[in-house]
Parts: sequence; structure tokens; C-alpha cells
Amino acid sequence: MKIDKEDQKLLALWAADCAERVLPYFEKEYPKDKRPRKAIEACREWVRTGVFKMAEVRKAALDAHTAARDSKVPAATFAARAAGQAASVPHVAGHALGVPYYVSKALGEGWEKEKKWELSHLPKHLHSFVFQE
Repeated sequence: MKIDKEDQKLLALWAADCAERVLPYFEKEYPKDKRPRKAIEACREWVRTGVFKMAEVRKAALDAHTAARDSKVPAATFAARAAGQAASVPHVAGHALGVPYYVSKALGEGWEKEKKWELSHLPKHLHSFVFQE
């Protein structure tokens, strides 16, 4: 499936929304660490402005993944990874595929309910791109 710029923006916004839903798992454990939240904000900023600066996108994503490596709590680790993946969608749309994976890891058994939410908030024409069932 070919993804155009508008679909990439839809994926980025969706990925940010999904990652933000598990961000409390990280922020509860590390309330002063804003790296994952900044990654999500960077993704949303790209959707709003369309301005892509590789150095900024890369820094936001890598900072979130560094926060994940620094974490000692699995759910927090996966939440930070979801944020890092979301921040990478402006660079490559395929990074959106990692967001539901890390969200599922953060939630564990609560994933099935979340998957329904994610599907209901993803434009139908993009379902097969993200959830290859």
C-alpha cells in the first residue's frame, strides 16, 4: 500500500494519540522525565505545520527510546518506545506499525480493548496498512 503525505499525517496523528494513551505508565514512574511526551509533541507539531527537520525528529525519537532504555519498569519502557515510534512517523510512515506493538506490550492483557479503540480511531482505508490481518 502506497502512503501519500496526507495519509502519513493521519498515521502520525493516530500514532501520537495511541502512544499518549499509555504515556501515563511512563509518567507515573518518571514524572520529571519529559522525553516521551516531547516525542509525541514533536509528532503532533509536524502534523500541524508540515515542517520536517530531520535533526529534530531524530532527536525526539531517540530521546524517547533512551528514556525507554533508562526505565526499569516494563510498562513504562514500552510506553516510552511507543512515543519514540510515533515521533518517527514523520520520517517514515512505517514507524506507525511499531506503536500498537509497544502499546500492546505496555498494556498486556488489556490490549484487546485497546485494539478496538485504535481501529475505531484509524481511518478505515489505513487499517490494512497497520493491522495486517
